Amino acid sequence: MAQTSVEISPLRIELKAVPGGATTQAITVSNSGKDAVRIRATVSDWYLSRDGSPQFVDATDAKFSASAWTRVAPPELVLEAGKQAIVRFTLTVPPDAAPAGYRTGILFEFSPPEGVAAAKPREVTFRSRIATMIYANVGEPAAALELTDLRARAIKDQPLQIVAVLKNTGLRTVRTRGTLTLFDRNGTAISTTPVPDVPVLPESEREVAIVAIDPAAPRPPPGEYRVEVKIDVGLPALIVGETTLKVS
Repeated sequence: MAQTSVEISPLRIELKAVPGGATTQAITVSNSGKDAVRIRATVSDWYLSRDGSPQFVDATDAKFSASAWTRVAPPELVLEAGKQAIVRFTLTVPPDAAPAGYRTGILFEFSPPEGVAAAKPREVTFRSRIATMIYANVGEPAAALELTDLRARAIKDQPLQIVAVLKNTGLRTVRTRGTLTLFDRNGTAISTTPVPDVPVLPESEREVAIVAIDPAAPRPPPGEYRVEVKIDVGLPALIVGETTLKVS
C-alpha cells in the first residue's frame, strides 16, 4: 500500500454531555493517495500508558468507557483516490450515567479495496490505522491532581528533560499547561519553557516530559540550577514543584 495516503480530521473530539443526552459528530476521511482504499471504522476502548502512548483495546465495560454508548456509520466504505468521505458517530449517554470523564475512540483501518490477499512466501502484508480520540465529559466533577515526582532525565541526542509524574485521583480528565523555569545560583531566571498540553485520564498516573532548557536560548554554563515547574489544571491554586538540574 505504498501509494496510500489517508488523513482523518479531527483526531480529537471533546464533548460536553448530560445523562440521557445524545450527540452526533462528523469525521472527515481524505484519500490523497493514488489508489482507492477500503476503510473500516470500529469503536474501540483505549487508555494511555505511563509515558502517554495510546493503547487500544477491544470495547469493554471499563469504568470510564463510552464505547457501549457509541455507534458509527458507515462502518465500512471504499474511498477513491483524491476523494473525501464523512463518517459519523452518535454517542448516547445513559440516563443514569454518573458525572465523570468518559472516553472512546473511532479506529480507522485501511486495506486494499479488494481485501488483503494472503501474503506470498517472503512477503509481508501491512495494514495501517488512525484513530479519533473521543472525550465525553458528563457533568462537572471536581479536578484532583497531584505532583508525585519531579526529576531530570538525559536521553542521548535529545534535549535535557524534566519528568513530572502526575497522579489524577479525580473522575475527570484534565489537561496540563504551565511553565518550567530554570534559575541560576543567584536566583535569576535564565530559561522558561512550556509544559506540554497533554491529558491525564481519571484515576491514572502518567509522566509528562518537559524540555528543561529553551532550545532558542544560549546553553547555560556547566553547573547546578534550580528548576521550578508550575502546572495549571483548573484548580484554585497552581501545582508547583522544584528540583535541581546539573548541566555538564
